[in-house]
Amino acid sequence: MEPAVKALTRVLIVDDSPLMCKILTNILNCDPQILVAAVANNGKEAVELVPRLKPDIITMDMDMPVVDGLEATKQIMASNPTPILIVASTVFKAGMEKVFKAISHGALDVIDKGELELAGQKRSGDALIAKIKFLTGVRVTERARGRLRPERSVVDLKTSRVEVSDRIVAIVASTGGPQALLDVLKRLPEDFPCGIVIVQHITSGFLPGLVDWLNKECKIKVKIGEDAEAIQPGVAYIAPDDHQMRVEDGGKITLSNEPAHGGHRPSGDILLESVARAYGKGSVAAILTGMGRDGAMGMKTIKQLDGKTIAQNEKSCVVFGMPKAAIEMDVIDKVLPLEGIAEEIVSMVR
Repeated sequence: MEPAVKALTRVLIVDDSPLMCKILTNILNCDPQILVAAVANNGKEAVELVPRLKPDIITMDMDMPVVDGLEATKQIMASNPTPILIVASTVFKAGMEKVFKAISHGALDVIDKGELELAGQKRSGDALIAKIKFLTGVRVTERARGRLRPERSVVDLKTSRVEVSDRIVAIVASTGGPQALLDVLKRLPEDFPCGIVIVQHITSGFLPGLVDWLNKECKIKVKIGEDAEAIQPGVAYIAPDDHQMRVEDGGKITLSNEPAHGGHRPSGDILLESVARAYGKGSVAAILTGMGRDGAMGMKTIKQLDGKTIAQNEKSCVVFGMPKAAIEMDVIDKVLPLEGIAEEIVSMVR
């Protein structure tokens, strides 16, 4: 019997820079399983090409003439849902806001254009190819019409800020996480009675943009965690790029440059295990959408020390890998759709 021929992954490149189009094409053409099916020089061309070309995945620049990447993403995800990988620069702050708005409308992930522009950086090219192959398999149909979602309501918190020192919320997320974090954090009231610590895997350099975007959308304060910082109620602290973040007894954050754990720095497992040991039964932890297993062992430690655990359900995940790993270990108290997680967090904290 003849071996089955694996179908090529067909990519539509959308960018107004001839140089970037050439760089992307050259990188992707190095892999025999990937085909650059077409190049569009602005969002309008991309929107017109998608229904005819039916690409498996799109690389999308944000700042383009005629129709920019944000508007193109909105239109594509509303009419012809397709996996979209944003290729953007970390240099321009205004562009950062567009990146996360595009993610809120269904784009899956982002990669740094600056890294790709560095000639001879094989590691950057390999990272792009790996991301293209992974995201091609993500189903986007059910979560495509982000602009049609109802306005998120803030959970009613019928409690005062008491016993904040013995409660904490910890969240771990990866692919699809920015939108999931927005959904959870936006529902929390300004007077949320304890601190929140977060690991979100994201391409280095985009974290400040994520924090700015979340701050504009949420009632609670969101910031990047700092070494020796005291955790305050109603504040969410996201682990900084390329550092391991822990929580110590007494409610302080510690950062270190120790090696990656399970391929991750920051590591969700490291954060969650420190939370469990510092807060014990006062810990509430949620594991959200993401690939791999990061966070599963940390959720086990939370559970073993009598904390409460939540996992996002498969239907509402962009990628079910991380929640699935924790669920299969039988260390999750509640498996919930994304829109129910904030309310459950409030209930557990109360």
